Amino acid sequence: MKTSMTALSVNVNKVALLRNTRHLGIPSVTRAAQICLQAGAQGITVHPRPDGRHIRAQDVHELAALMKQWPDREFNIEGNPTQNLLDFIRAIRPDQATFVPDSEDQFTSDRGWVFPQDGQRLRPLIQECHELGVRVSLFMDPEPGQMAQARAAGADRVELYTEPYAAAWGTPGQEAQLSCYAAAARAALNAGLGLNAGHDLNRANLTEFLRRVPGVAEVSIGHALIADALELGYEATVKDYLRCIAQARP
Repeated sequence: MKTSMTALSVNVNKVALLRNTRHLGIPSVTRAAQICLQAGAQGITVHPRPDGRHIRAQDVHELAALMKQWPDREFNIEGNPTQNLLDFIRAIRPDQATFVPDSEDQFTSDRGWVFPQDGQRLRPLIQECHELGVRVSLFMDPEPGQMAQARAAGADRVELYTEPYAAAWGTPGQEAQLSCYAAAARAALNAGLGLNAGHDLNRANLTEFLRRVPGVAEVSIGHALIADALELGYEATVKDYLRCIAQARP
């Protein structure tokens, strides 16, 4: 992905969730992704859960075909590698696989991997992705002491789980959260990891996060962005998130 700024990857799961409430095929997940890419998004993210409650297998393959028309953009598939994720990785070989430690019936992602407990089972799965030419990012809590261990397990990047920061936004706890994430980011960078971030980032809290947390290569944003798009449209929403990212630059 060729960008000097933090890249925006749009998670289109919530488009699929709305589509799945009827049998009409609308709204179109691939059309949403196409408009977001045309508006300047640098990537598309999907999280196909085993129960298919939003993104379905057909969506993943249709999006993979779409992304071939955008070779300078990134396709990121996330999920638990001990469930259905590796089947998609083997078939599609996306640019990035984000490993998330969700249970099969989990409502939403709410924690990161823990080392050394998770290291042994993750290493061979990371290695398989590398053999397929796929970069691996691990979904992690903002704990500096975990970053070197994530790197030792073979991870190329970590995605910092940002819900605690978003929950503290506008409260007295905001500053402490930003300090925590900045420390985790520095530890990740010092360990040789690339740095992603995501979960509950939005137009209000994104700029300050990127100003204070060094080296964020990519943010993955879904729920807030799609909610904004219901009011503003995909194109205007993506452009406004890109504006928030640009405002964080020195």
